[in-house]
Amino acid sequence: MSLVPAFVTRAWSRLVTKRLAPRPLRSSAGRGGWTSVRTDEPYAGAWQQNMAQQPETLLAYYAVYACQTLIANDIAKMRLKLVQQDDDDIWIETESASFSPVLRKPNHYQTRVQFFQWWMTSKLAHGNTYALKRRDARGVVTALYILDPTRVRPLVAPDGSVFYELTPDSQQDLAPRREPVIVPAREIIHDVCCPLYHPLVGVSPIFACGISAWQGLQIQGTSSKFFGSGAKPSGVILVPGQIDQRSIDDLKAFWQTEFTGDNAGHVAFLSEGMKYEPITMSAVDAQLIEQLKFTGETVCACYHVPPYMIGIAPPPNYNNIEALSQQYYAQALQIHIEALELLMDEGLALPDPYGTEFELDDLLRMDTATLIDAEKNAVGAGIKSPNESRARLNLKPVVGGETPYLQQQNWSLSALDRRDSDTAPPSPPVPAAPAPAVGEKHLSRDEVTTDVREFYPAAWEWKRAA
Repeated sequence: MSLVPAFVTRAWSRLVTKRLAPRPLRSSAGRGGWTSVRTDEPYAGAWQQNMAQQPETLLAYYAVYACQTLIANDIAKMRLKLVQQDDDDIWIETESASFSPVLRKPNHYQTRVQFFQWWMTSKLAHGNTYALKRRDARGVVTALYILDPTRVRPLVAPDGSVFYELTPDSQQDLAPRREPVIVPAREIIHDVCCPLYHPLVGVSPIFACGISAWQGLQIQGTSSKFFGSGAKPSGVILVPGQIDQRSIDDLKAFWQTEFTGDNAGHVAFLSEGMKYEPITMSAVDAQLIEQLKFTGETVCACYHVPPYMIGIAPPPNYNNIEALSQQYYAQALQIHIEALELLMDEGLALPDPYGTEFELDDLLRMDTATLIDAEKNAVGAGIKSPNESRARLNLKPVVGGETPYLQQQNWSLSALDRRDSDTAPPSPPVPAAPAPAVGEKHLSRDEVTTDVREFYPAAWEWKRAA
């Protein structure tokens, strides 16, 4: 794949006028130009001794490879959603003909998972990820292409404008172009990994763990040679008295031919009082396993990955998968996820109220029993509706399950106090009047009043006075 897609032409170069001629980045101390921090030196001055290692070489160390692929794969497996903020300031997933296609398929040759794997691998190995935008006639971004970070150079114009110089790879380009292409910053999404020295220059974790990775490779190489020679330590042959140089050369050639390489381990017979004395430490004395564990733990510390997640240390002795995932997410993934979401929002020029958001449920998955228990409590507390919990369990909605429910037996203390203060104690129930007997005459109100006035004059007067 060409570094610079075919739609990028020299027309971009014409955008850079003489007045805005960009220049390479320079360090604050003014010690010359630089565009990236050297990550190929396991220690200071290694390149003068021809012992510098490229990041690709250090990736061969198991701890570096495990940390980088773990982070890249975990971020790539999460789905990037297009969300919209409603009137209640709640973010809900939505669809847009302008923005959704590029989130589902970033370019024509990569899936969403492959795209973000490459994004994170470039960032963690080289400290920078450069994604070139492709637009349609409307100016909407329709594709993103991740560039080779070793062939991209940030440039800064005298007025502070930022540009990027893209150097094509003539060996991979079907239509080779020798001259570099300069594009403005608005056409590049630049993800920087911890800029220690300049805001446009990211520093890879390999910059900090390069010594440990190089040491681990050396230990593995030495161990491979050690066991490849039959696990027999080298040594010296002690000869009583003096022998001439010719005898020494003959004995040395004979020993190297008969007892080294594929012949290591053969039985040797020494005569004339000669004695073999080993001088190399044994594997136990060298403590290779402890040394490898130390270098691996150092690499994990630089990537902020718990050592047990790549097999260096045993897992914690408590069974709480969600808590372990939360710890790993907070210290190793969250900064990269937040940076990706913000860069995609700004890079795709999403208008309000649109945004992007990773689906964290794909990462922080609980075991089935814990998930069901959590959803049951959420529905019982009125936080979620039954259909929302069913959707998380990948179940279809049911009729009547759109509304959260909450039982009414719980009352606040203030409501109970107000009820007791405002309501009088209930009066005893009034017995119902007995039903009239058969043939018994019912008196009307006027007739009852007349009878009371005539037969109970004292009671009538008291009633009137009251």
